Amino acid sequence: MARSYTPLVLILSLVLMIAFADVAQGYNRLRPRDCKPRCTYRCSATSHKKPCMFFCQKCCAKCLCVPAGVYGNKQSCACYNNWKTQEGKPKCP
Repeated sequence: MARSYTPLVLILSLVLMIAFADVAQGYNRLRPRDCKPRCTYRCSATSHKKPCMFFCQKCCAKCLCVPAGVYGNKQSCACYNNWKTQEGKPKCP
């Protein structure tokens, strides 16, 4: 008897699509414990390390995202990019 593997392949494909969708959607979603190493790198090029680390970790804890690189690229983290001070300046480094 020949077995039909079509349902198995369909289910496996569906599971893989869901898994990859979660990965793509959560690309910038960090766990809180990932904030410190990401912020250490983000603040590595500044001469104001203490305030940079303070605000970066605060922003990361709220947004669960830190932009790539040591400067700029904030558009990759909408929450991080859009959080402003009372004066309207960027809160996150």
